Amino acid sequence: MFRGTATSTKGRSFLHVIKLVSPFVTVVVLQATIAGFSLEVMSSVRAYVAGEAMWSRSQKNAIYFLNLYLHSGEAGQFAQYRRSLAVPIGDEYARWALERDPVDIETARVGFLQGGNHPDDVPSLIWLFRYFGGVSFFQEAIREWTATDPMLLELSIFGEVIRNDLKNGPIRDNGRLQLLSSRLSELNSQFTKHANRFSTVLGEGSRTIKLTLTCVNIATAVTLILLLIWHTRRLVLQRQLFEDALHEEKERLAWQASHDWLTGLANRRAFEARLQSELDGAGSLALILLDLDQFKTVNDTCGHLAGDRLLSQVSRLLQRGRQSHDLVARLGGDEFCMILPQCSPLDAVDIAERLRKSFELFNFAWDDRCFGVTVSIGVACISDRNTTLEEAMHRADAACYRAKEKGRNRVQVDAARSDVIVVSTQQREIAGARG
Repeated sequence: MFRGTATSTKGRSFLHVIKLVSPFVTVVVLQATIAGFSLEVMSSVRAYVAGEAMWSRSQKNAIYFLNLYLHSGEAGQFAQYRRSLAVPIGDEYARWALERDPVDIETARVGFLQGGNHPDDVPSLIWLFRYFGGVSFFQEAIREWTATDPMLLELSIFGEVIRNDLKNGPIRDNGRLQLLSSRLSELNSQFTKHANRFSTVLGEGSRTIKLTLTCVNIATAVTLILLLIWHTRRLVLQRQLFEDALHEEKERLAWQASHDWLTGLANRRAFEARLQSELDGAGSLALILLDLDQFKTVNDTCGHLAGDRLLSQVSRLLQRGRQSHDLVARLGGDEFCMILPQCSPLDAVDIAERLRKSFELFNFAWDDRCFGVTVSIGVACISDRNTTLEEAMHRADAACYRAKEKGRNRVQVDAARSDVIVVSTQQREIAGARG
């Protein structure tokens, strides 16, 4: 009855909390999304500005090394020209790939990497181009970028023309030298003009975006503050209702913290606290650890619902005849344990044997099927005040494990109690017949 009421209250409280916080969560998520979007846009614009700097520098370097090659004819300078030229060409290929229908993401990625862009910036470069291509400032920047394509082509052709002219030795015609050098200078000026315009447009656009997104963030922050004030007023008016609900919740949590939800027995946390308290005291105690032998069979054959029903019935069986100072706990799964304060070893063994017999006589029924249930029991008798909780549990667990090893459905006393002799079931029956 108590658990049912607690569960119902928990459900209502949870829905009520969700209802209360959902507007806050919505506004916070919206603001976080806008902030994240702002950072992504600004990061992408920054990546284009950084890419433009590398692209512009590489074009200038290509013209510079080609001009040196024109006058010296050194092959190393021509190689440097080609390496520098590969950077803007890579960016050009990336832009072409993004202008296709459908978009060729992989080619764009390879192109941007050839353009010397950082690998972490490449996704941002692609994202901004794809989804902000229609924005006015970005369209203008792309037009400035596109305007350099014929110049880039001309620079590529120039390189081949100059290399062909130098195959037969240095160019002796001063007029041709002057013409080629002058055209290279003109190309450099044109490249610089478009590159500066590209950078300026992106800078203006980034400032506009920053201002817009800042205003949006401020608006959402104000909305959040107003929403907080409104909800605070509601919370003040409903204070008494919340205090009552909180009191019920505390009672439920206090019970849940120390009890197993299925059986109503003490849980492992409460068990260990009680055991530590008993070990800190002056008296002796006995630990009885029980493990069901047939639980897996019931669980696998009839399902978890049947297994839960069996555990509930076992918990009631374990509580029969217990004294007020005894503690019965479910440690987990099909493992149970008892703390018997001020219990002598012989009494502990006798109690364990009676428990074993009661389980032997117990039958579990489910859907017209009947299962015999037995237990393997380990007994540990603790009289040494220096025994730790871990040592006590280990002794009881080891005894239970030996009971299972020896065939199950039996009581096994911890080896530390050599003064206690456990008589098997068969020996007890023979002794009773002789008497």
